Amino acid sequence: MINKKHLFHFVKTVPGSLLLFFITACFGQAEVQPWGNLEGIRIEGQLMNFQSSLVIVNEDWSAMTSTGRERQRPKYHRELNKQIVNTRMDSFYFVQQVEDMSKGLAHVNLEVRSGKDSSIAGIYFLLKLAAGDYGGNLELLDPNKKPMGKLNFSGEKDSLTITTSGIRLSSSKKELAVFFEQPTEVVMKKSADKTGEFIDLYIAILSGAVEKDQTAEKNFSIQVSGEVDRKPVTLQINDKDTGRVFAGFGGNFRLQNPKGDPQVIDYCLQNMRVAWGRVEMPFQFWQPSLDADPIALAKEGKLANHVRESMEMAQRLNKKGMPIILTAWSAPRWAITGDISYGPRHNGIWGNQLDTNHTMAIYKSIADYIVYLKEQYGTEVSLFSFNESDLGINVRQTGEEHAKLIKGLGAYFVSRGLKTKMLLGDNSDATTWSFIYPAMQDPETYPFIGAISFHSWRGWETETLMKWTEASEKMKRPLIVGEGSIDAAAWNYPMIFQEQTYALEEINLYVRLLAICHPLTILQWQLTSDYSPLSGGGLYGDNGPLKPTQRFWNLKQFSDIPADVHAIDSKIDGPFISCAAEKNMEKGIYVVHLVNNGATRKATIKGFPAGVKKLIIHTTSKDKNMLEGKPVRVVDGKASIVLDEVSYTTLVSE
Repeated sequence: MINKKHLFHFVKTVPGSLLLFFITACFGQAEVQPWGNLEGIRIEGQLMNFQSSLVIVNEDWSAMTSTGRERQRPKYHRELNKQIVNTRMDSFYFVQQVEDMSKGLAHVNLEVRSGKDSSIAGIYFLLKLAAGDYGGNLELLDPNKKPMGKLNFSGEKDSLTITTSGIRLSSSKKELAVFFEQPTEVVMKKSADKTGEFIDLYIAILSGAVEKDQTAEKNFSIQVSGEVDRKPVTLQINDKDTGRVFAGFGGNFRLQNPKGDPQVIDYCLQNMRVAWGRVEMPFQFWQPSLDADPIALAKEGKLANHVRESMEMAQRLNKKGMPIILTAWSAPRWAITGDISYGPRHNGIWGNQLDTNHTMAIYKSIADYIVYLKEQYGTEVSLFSFNESDLGINVRQTGEEHAKLIKGLGAYFVSRGLKTKMLLGDNSDATTWSFIYPAMQDPETYPFIGAISFHSWRGWETETLMKWTEASEKMKRPLIVGEGSIDAAAWNYPMIFQEQTYALEEINLYVRLLAICHPLTILQWQLTSDYSPLSGGGLYGDNGPLKPTQRFWNLKQFSDIPADVHAIDSKIDGPFISCAAEKNMEKGIYVVHLVNNGATRKATIKGFPAGVKKLIIHTTSKDKNMLEGKPVRVVDGKASIVLDEVSYTTLVSE
């Protein structure tokens, strides 16, 4: 175990950049989600996985409330080797600290305070363990962490309550032990879902009748061990059947922070290749009243600042050669029905519908904006959409209304001599694919649809993503990921953007999207100060110098591949690794992406043609920033490399 006294002396004397390396190298083992749930503890890169959550159980155990993604409004931050989450469930307030202590060992401190009188079965820290990984032996431990004897939790018994100083579960594969500072009640239960069978450990924090302002604290440690899988893997590529083209990485540039946005935008545009851009149409500021003539007002110098800045942003991207997607997040009061809603109402419905009494005025206003942008800023709009209208952020439509808008507005664009096409979908998530079906089933929409779009916040299962691949193939329209990232609520806890956990999960999803969906582009949300891939510069309270994070280096590495590569088939024969492969048909350049979510291992890539002799390799991890390695030789169509633990690697043929 690292001596804390020596650690803090080191912290005071070491330079900042080296300190960051030291901390991430020695710690960063526990994978903690920003809402508090643990995903496991890494040992030498391999995640010894388990699931945790905080749960409030009602009196008869018939229902419970638990922490989870987008269920609460947590706050997350790191202090050296501690990850700290503050959150609230019902009337209870929690502070959870997870501290990495040594290899495979993390300490958990939990504090809870009640905001009112309550009667519950209890508040528990739930550990959910896969029975296949940890379900062989069950032992109780004494205060000295020594075994006291085995427990039988098999057969028909599905619940067991014990009080213990520690408990160990183990199999031939893995071992997990929990050590308590004080004897603690643990309720053991069995559970199952479509992914398998589990042993659930409910570690008691507070139970029974609870009074307002009552507090409780629990301290315990979780230790894991197991075999680290370093087996070599083989990746087979095959360019016999090529998929759709990937033009390159794109970005969203919706301006929201006048102080923070410019520095991030400048840095990103100067340091990575951005192939597509999506900007905002501030519809509500463009034409605030129905009887206004927005073009005439603009020419009189009465253009709203936010409109002018958004148009200048589109112009800047256009000058760099990017096709432009123009998206309206809101609409003026005259263009919608009901009271303006920027969030869910009490009935759970979001947003406002467009007012059908003013359909032609809506069409004219949008087209006027595009015409003015073209004439005054020299910028043509490739695609137009209302943002996430399947959900209502903030214009809401049914699938049928969406199909009608595509036909009506699309035809109106043609009548005004515009080349702008409609974006089908631009859905809030991959999960709401049925929203685009009415338009897909109506042949009259096809002439006006330029591309199909969804946002990657939710719905990462292969079966779900394939729905969008199939729609793109059926309609013969390119597929765009209009907003790319992994957590739509992360703006609540932006310190998570600097964590390896977030960086790896994000780039892993992008590589899977390449392999499964064959998108034309993935547009990062955002390349501004919102969801910034940079830190410092006053962003999120960090007043240090502006600097790239691991996320930035992942995105730069992802963006710096050759333009206009076509997807080719790739298959890998081992776990923990995601892969995708591409080929530039004109130049014969091959690209391979590999995300290793495990330990260091050797990888062999097969299937290169005879003309490929050398590969350029780059790696990004917590301590490598798109580091270029020694060129990799290709012999008889094969190349061998070593994949760093928990890393993103790209290989590009010369």
